[in-house]
Amino acid sequence: MKNNFPKQLTREDYFKCPIWHAEEPSFVKSLNKASDKYIKESKKNSRKKIKDRNKKAGDKGDMGHVFHSTTLVGDPNFFELQNYVIATSNNLLIEMGFDLSGHEVFITELWVQEFAKQGGGNHALHTHWNGHISGFYFLKASEITSMPVFDDPRPGNVMNLLPEKNKSVLSYASSQVCFQVKPGAMIFFPSYMPHQFIVDLGYEPFRFIHWNCKAFPKSVLQHKGENNVIQKK
Repeated sequence: MKNNFPKQLTREDYFKCPIWHAEEPSFVKSLNKASDKYIKESKKNSRKKIKDRNKKAGDKGDMGHVFHSTTLVGDPNFFELQNYVIATSNNLLIEMGFDLSGHEVFITELWVQEFAKQGGGNHALHTHWNGHISGFYFLKASEITSMPVFDDPRPGNVMNLLPEKNKSVLSYASSQVCFQVKPGAMIFFPSYMPHQFIVDLGYEPFRFIHWNCKAFPKSVLQHKGENNVIQKK
């Protein structure tokens, strides 16, 4: 039978899924200090919940708990970070090929969280469906704390996944990628990217700031005026 296969195949990559990361230690000291009161308040508000749980399940301290702050958007201590995040998210969306001439990027959510001192803190796999660019800024982290893990967002590929030849090397067969982080590490990613945080063992503190950004049509902003859901500083 005659072989009709082409002598050379040209590969073109489509539907790429970007993740951007950088080291930006300049915010660490000031934002650790500014976020202390939010974490303390969250721990205070969680005491009863933790106490009630421990009565039923035995004393486990704060094991497994994640302490979330209220919104940081209106706090002037975080304005510099917000401006950085908004400008960067705007540039990344343009880099991805989107036309933002009729849109403006806002931070819709900004909060800090810290995993339990006694370990067990984690986040299950999820996405941020209501944003365009999301990200993390790590304030307390090390090689022995939790870390973010991103999963392949293409359901068709995951449903038909074959075994990887070498999981230590990223390839087209990879279904996950993880980032070992330290204070000052910053990560941006499309909000549709599924991500999770592995279980923290509680050996060292683990604290980070999380945000969601969204590009709103300028026509909608002009029609609605100021909206207390979208924030820009």
